Amino acid sequence: MTTFAANASTDLTGQIALVTGATSGLGWQFAQVLANAGAQVAVAGRRQERLDEIVELIESQGGIAKAYVLDTSDMSAIETCVERITHEMGIISILVNNAGIPDAAMATKIPLDLIDQVLNVNLKGPFVLAREIAKRLIKSKRPGRIVNISSIAAFDYDGNGAALYSVTKAGIARMTEALAVEWSKFHINVNAIAPGAFSSEMLDGMLERMGDISQRFPRKRLGKPSQMDSTLLYLCAPSSECVTGTVIKIDDGQMKR
Repeated sequence: MTTFAANASTDLTGQIALVTGATSGLGWQFAQVLANAGAQVAVAGRRQERLDEIVELIESQGGIAKAYVLDTSDMSAIETCVERITHEMGIISILVNNAGIPDAAMATKIPLDLIDQVLNVNLKGPFVLAREIAKRLIKSKRPGRIVNISSIAAFDYDGNGAALYSVTKAGIARMTEALAVEWSKFHINVNAIAPGAFSSEMLDGMLERMGDISQRFPRKRLGKPSQMDSTLLYLCAPSSECVTGTVIKIDDGQMKR
């Protein structure tokens, strides 16, 4: 009898990964997942103290990580940070574009300066960062994986605030599809994860305003960041080389369909 073994390796040994928004929530979890799979991880965020904590945690688990302070609303800082990581760790072959902020306001009430901030952090910054990674991969003729973090809010908005957040996350989904087409010939795969309501520092802040939303959901619960581990590894793994331009929704049945 012929035996069959699935090509499902998630070994990321030799890969250099950058995770933005790594100081809490999903980014905190994603950084550990990639390090545990063998990647050397550059963790980026605005809070040095928290970055030092996640580096120490990863190293205690036998992984390799370095901290980089980065505000993704600062476009010149993005290029500088990528160049520094490249010099110190090597060419980034995996990017998890996770940094984001909510607006938590009705469209008619959100201040103009907050509009700029949300657009820069949630959409412009991820685009510029993906571009900087792709430029270096293309020049070095190396394949790569970019995983953008969208949101189920890109597809389902209840009208109770955070309209601009929904718009930016829809932009991330479309950006994923467009860049996947443009960079496919360079073997750079661009995909996205669109989470529903998962426990995180950002969501906790929103829940203070909205109350316990979990009781509205069919399973009466919020998701845990660790429940996205397998999806992240799937999209970063060498064995998923044909998967590009895909947005994977992970919402525990929360979204209205």
